[in-house]
Amino acid sequence: MSKKPVTYKDSGVDIAAGNSFVNLIKPLVKATSRPEVLADIGGFGGLFSLNTAKYKNPVLVSGTDGVGTKLKIAFLADRHDTVGIDLVAMCVNDIIVQGAEPLFFLDYLATGKLLPEKGAEIVKGIAEGCKQAGCALIGGETAEMPGFYSDGEYDVAGFTVGVVDRENIIDGSGISVGNKLIGIASSGLHSNGYSLARTLIFDQLGLTVHDTFPGSASSVADVLLTPTRIYVRSILNLLKDYAINGIAHITGGGLLENVPRVLPKGCQANIFTNTWERPNLFTVLQEAGNVERDEMYRTFNMGIGMVLAVTENQAEEIIDRLHGLGETAWIIGTIAACGDGDERVELVEG
Repeated sequence: MSKKPVTYKDSGVDIAAGNSFVNLIKPLVKATSRPEVLADIGGFGGLFSLNTAKYKNPVLVSGTDGVGTKLKIAFLADRHDTVGIDLVAMCVNDIIVQGAEPLFFLDYLATGKLLPEKGAEIVKGIAEGCKQAGCALIGGETAEMPGFYSDGEYDVAGFTVGVVDRENIIDGSGISVGNKLIGIASSGLHSNGYSLARTLIFDQLGLTVHDTFPGSASSVADVLLTPTRIYVRSILNLLKDYAINGIAHITGGGLLENVPRVLPKGCQANIFTNTWERPNLFTVLQEAGNVERDEMYRTFNMGIGMVLAVTENQAEEIIDRLHGLGETAWIIGTIAACGDGDERVELVEG
């Protein structure tokens, strides 16, 4: 008795859908191109020609990240066109803190069943993030893995490479006592703390993604899916005219864990918590679970996406420049001396 031939599609992998997906994303990818890009997507590797004439001693800086459980909100709301911005942001914001201009980006999308239109929505966000950061999307990988992911779910990861002249690397070594700390506003939760946020909003408050967020005219989905702000262009603009001694990207670990990563020995950051406008989102989260202050500042960005350490005499001028670039920024603290055993960040209230 003859058996019907079994195909790859029968096992859950549709090569034709993959080809359709590639065709859908080609114009999105092309829109992010830079002059250094040497080939369209479709090859086994992305080709990028580094213009070494622009640099005296170029150093490549790389970063990789994902979006985390923020994707759970995208699944619940069935909205997928902005998580790609988050993906790019989490990578390029990490390397700009060292003074590196992002050059190119690659993504990895894994799902149980590839739906070309949904995949294109995800890549639409990735392309938008790359345009905001000024980097080229030069390649990626799509994996269809039936039985590995639940229906409708996926994961994304990203990788970026940037460049900075060795003499211009920002590593925090120039930070000294008396420096001022400038906080640049976040656009919301960005892509961190979502496991706690989901517990507080869905379990403690009993809300759904379609409900109105407390104290807001927006839905829970609108608030939680607000894309991570990309700070690349603003910081590159500052670096043309100002010496920035250190920059911290406020991601997982919040202000308490990320600011110390750039502090040299003998320095601590005194952060004055009444110096910036804390968005209502964080008040709602804190009150929903009676979350302790330090837990909030260690889990969420609390309205600050980047912290810059600068000399006191340039602080106000840099604030003015940031405002002109469309950022909201405040002087939120100062650098003080500390002993080896002291806390590296002190939150000062009032």
